[in-house]
Amino acid sequence: MTTDLQAARRRPLVGSRIRRRRADQGLTLARVAERTGLNVGYLSQVETDKASPSLETLAAIAGALDVPIAWFLLDTSAAPRLVRASERPARRMPTGERMTQVDGGIARDLAIFEGRMAPGRKTGSHAHAGDEHHVVLAGRVRITQGDTTVEAGPGDYVLLDGTLPHEAEVIGGEPARLLIIYPRGGRSELARRA
Repeated sequence: MTTDLQAARRRPLVGSRIRRRRADQGLTLARVAERTGLNVGYLSQVETDKASPSLETLAAIAGALDVPIAWFLLDTSAAPRLVRASERPARRMPTGERMTQVDGGIARDLAIFEGRMAPGRKTGSHAHAGDEHHVVLAGRVRITQGDTTVEAGPGDYVLLDGTLPHEAEVIGGEPARLLIIYPRGGRSELARRA
């Protein structure tokens, strides 16, 4: 037989977050009831976790309090995770240049790298699954893919289809720093060889 305590553990407790948001908005239970069409007594039970709202009810409350429905469930979500710059995994590329994995390998859907390259260096042609995003942080780079070449400087963003062979080269007299982002599992052949 299931106890009330076991049942409470299985359902998300959203009451305190709803009450806090309502108070932050300066709203009374009566005002939320007007906005949602729900009964004041029921809303009170939701706020004290004596009643568990359906998703439809939670969506109505979220709309009344001007937050996405997921906001009420944040207490049960994973906490933000920090990767310190000094803890980033590093890779040496075949060219001798160094890349660090900004996300530390913990991101579920993206791989984010910071690459540093000396003037005149090239990555070599490589390809991988998915789009590849580049944000130039410093220096200037020339990115070539097939017959197309673009030059980018600090603050510029370049998007390319990573499934087609491409190459980056540092142009000018200063080193380049790039932020490179692509789908997790879409690791480049160049990085694999490293």
